[in-house]
Amino acid sequence: MYKKILVPIDLGDVAHGEAILRIAENLADDDARIVLLNVFEEIPAYVAAELPSDIGENLEEQSRSQLMKIAASCPKKTDIIVRRGSAASAIVSAAEDLDIDLIIIASHQPGLADYFLGSTASRVVRHAKCPVLVDR
Repeated sequence: MYKKILVPIDLGDVAHGEAILRIAENLADDDARIVLLNVFEEIPAYVAAELPSDIGENLEEQSRSQLMKIAASCPKKTDIIVRRGSAASAIVSAAEDLDIDLIIIASHQPGLADYFLGSTASRVVRHAKCPVLVDR
């Protein structure tokens, strides 16, 4: 059905990430590629000044390692990408850069802040140029 599927995974909720990966497997063509993406926020400069200088690289390496463990259970071809920045912007940007056919994203029950700012999933739905499946 789909050739390239982007699956953004919040490593704070791995179980939901694994669930949407199963959905991606079911919607993927036989020769499809599934891209697992994790985005972590940049550390503000005033905080980074008090942390070890390689903290960003360590976070990226840990994210990549966790995504590799998740990808190991997937029978489809998988790629792993770790980006820094705003989650919604990075997801939409990755989808455009990689010519993604479908984004499958997990959503949580909205809290008060989401009503004012909007959740990551809703921002991706509004700005992505490809279909987006939201799993709750």
